Parts: sequence; C-alpha cells; structure tokens
Amino acid sequence: MFSDIGCYTLGFYSPFEAIDSCLDMGASISMAKGAADAGMHPVLCVIGDSTFGHSGMTPLLTAAHEDTNMVVVIVDNGTVAMTGTQESLCTGERLVEIAAGLGVPRERIRRIQPLPKNVEQNARIIEQEVEYHGLSVIIGQRPCLELKI
Repeated sequence: MFSDIGCYTLGFYSPFEAIDSCLDMGASISMAKGAADAGMHPVLCVIGDSTFGHSGMTPLLTAAHEDTNMVVVIVDNGTVAMTGTQESLCTGERLVEIAAGLGVPRERIRRIQPLPKNVEQNARIIEQEVEYHGLSVIIGQRPCLELKI
C-alpha cells in the first residue's frame, strides 16, 4: 500500500499498519504504477481528494492509458483536511467524472462508504478490484470528522 502525506497516512500506525510506503504529496499513484510495472501484485495506493487534485491526476492519466494492474483508493472527505479544511475541488460526483475523464472505465470506478456497518460490503468491493486485472479506482466517500467537531 503506497500512500501520500495526509490524514490517511495515520493508517501506518498500530493497530492498522496498512501503509508500506509514504514519500511525498502525490507520489502514491506514481510509486504504485512503478511497482505494478515491475510485476508486483497486488498493488494498491491511497490518496486524498485534494492531493489527487493537486498532483494525482497526471499519474492516473498514465495508469489509465496503460491499464496498469493496480487499485487506486481515493479518500474523498470533501475537504483539504490536513491544512485547515479548505474546500476540495475534486470531491463527490466531480471526482468520479475526473477519474472517468482521465480514462478509467466507469465500471472500474467503485464507491464505498467507510462506515463500520459497511465493512463486509466494502471488503468485497476491494477484493473484487484487487482480483481484477487492470486499473481500478475505489472512492471512499465520507465527510471529514474534523468538520463535525
């Protein structure tokens, strides 16, 4: 699991220990593509909605063009949470349209709602996309918890 800098990078810590590599803003998709091109499988990466808007579109465009065998997870919390909760430009339906516009097939753009009650359904979707040979995007949509405080 390749990651970017963002709140989701906290998944590195116990009890999750889910992040294998975190370099800089926007590197997750590029690193995952390189690993997939080198034959690694499964390859997943995670990027936030605002980081995707700043620096994730270019590597996704290349991955879509080459149908790279990897899963891109975009955490859509609707805000630039890490730097003060500014408005994100790549959120909601717009995020789906951007991914499709970059060449990701619509049937490979899956949405999940990361809530405890959806764990089993979300796990099935993730497993399906990992088993798929080619590029997949999973968008986890849930409002930022910081906005509720």
